[in-house]
Amino acid sequence: MSLISFSLTSLDFTFLAVIVSGFVLILTRWNSKTKKRLNLPPGPPGWPVVGNLFQFARSGKPFFEYAEEMKKTYGPIFTLRMGTRTMIILSDASLVREALIQRGALFASRPAENPTRTIFSCNKFTVNAAKYGPVWRSLRRNMVQNMLSSTRLKEFGSVRRSAMDKLIERIKSEAKEHDGTVWVLRNARFAAFSILLEMCFGIHMDEESIEKMDEILKTVLMTVDPRIDDYLPILAPFFSKERKRALQVRREQVDFVVGFIERRRRAIRNPGSDKTASSFSYLDTLFDLKVEGRETTPCNEELVTLCSEFLNGGTDTTGTAIEWGIAQLIANPEIQSRLYDEIRSTAGDRRIEEKDVEKMVFLQAFVKELLRKHPPTYFSLTHAVMETTTLAGYDIPAGVNVEVYLPGISEDPRIWTNPKKFDPDRFISGKEDADITGISGVKMIPFGVGRRICPGLGMATVHVYLMLARMVQEFEWSAYPPGSEIDFAGKLEFTVVMKNPLRATVKHRV
Repeated sequence: MSLISFSLTSLDFTFLAVIVSGFVLILTRWNSKTKKRLNLPPGPPGWPVVGNLFQFARSGKPFFEYAEEMKKTYGPIFTLRMGTRTMIILSDASLVREALIQRGALFASRPAENPTRTIFSCNKFTVNAAKYGPVWRSLRRNMVQNMLSSTRLKEFGSVRRSAMDKLIERIKSEAKEHDGTVWVLRNARFAAFSILLEMCFGIHMDEESIEKMDEILKTVLMTVDPRIDDYLPILAPFFSKERKRALQVRREQVDFVVGFIERRRRAIRNPGSDKTASSFSYLDTLFDLKVEGRETTPCNEELVTLCSEFLNGGTDTTGTAIEWGIAQLIANPEIQSRLYDEIRSTAGDRRIEEKDVEKMVFLQAFVKELLRKHPPTYFSLTHAVMETTTLAGYDIPAGVNVEVYLPGISEDPRIWTNPKKFDPDRFISGKEDADITGISGVKMIPFGVGRRICPGLGMATVHVYLMLARMVQEFEWSAYPPGSEIDFAGKLEFTVVMKNPLRATVKHRV
């Protein structure tokens, strides 16, 4: 999710300047006193009240490009003031390790959410959004121990096999209808989403229901995308229509998802009544969940929020990883050939399985390099300190946004040899290595690091390994139009996707 995604026209600037100027005299004195009390990291000087908000907007750059520019000027730790929000951005591996691992408990919380996000998170009742404390511990422990453990993940092996078979058939069908060409992201997302739906609800959904669920969750993600009033709350009265729209989207989300929640509840209460029901699902762990400090179990709205988090967390991240992966295989046909040869030597003529990918050294190196070069987002999920502290000699106030800029680490030439090059061999024979959990050192952190590391890391890598292996085993991938070069420009939507969605030519290998 982008940190800041709005844009402002010249007319917007005039309008906002008139409104904001009325508050400048009142707040400037308070703002200047606050600054005197703090020794924040360096950053560009800003306007009273609005800080660097308009400077960023007028730059015309995506936020990650603006941050990259500021990093070059102000160094590996710098401050941006975005209206009422202060962002301290880290882009140095040693600083990130100190903050999120060595002092992980202190940096493990989240800042206040904007009002729209609060609607959809049920006041931060999710694993990712909850403040560091009893609610977060209860929700994360339940998800990790009861749903994402290696033992539990293996129980869903048949779900993944079925989804992979359907993915291959979808690609074959689309290629047949479109002269051998397919859209990569759309097919990869559908496969990942189908797996997560069955894991989450434990009931069969027809394709129409799957697509409707996906459409609703996409609408939710678009609705919570930041607006300018999230950074300047004084403008909130001018966005009343957007708030009403958010409430409407939330009602639609709850009404639709609760139907499947109740269907699963009936299947549990009346075994055998739903012939499509599986023996276990994520929902089963939530119905009677005891949360520290609460007397009640999650209500339906909270169940909707937790299920939506589970689905959103693993769909776009997996889908975009596959799109970037196929793009790199097309751009590097020798890598594609090596991967196919490893698949053949491992599985022969039979269908590749999960137990096979655990032994495939080159596949694992390829995926690790994929996550280094194309992490799911430009910034990890925002951190906040529990109490005011210092880092690198600067003050880090409680409640400010602590952002980690991932490319600043994964493309740091002090850490990596030729970091701009896509080279899976760097991870083979001990040439270079990186623990993506960050425990043994911070060199790449596509899933975050420390106490708030993504709990779905293991599940995500299993899905990416298996999906790529099956897609390469079944098809030879090449550019469309033939002979064209892959455009590796990216853009931030819910994750970092290819600016020009990848359409590829496939040739069935059998």
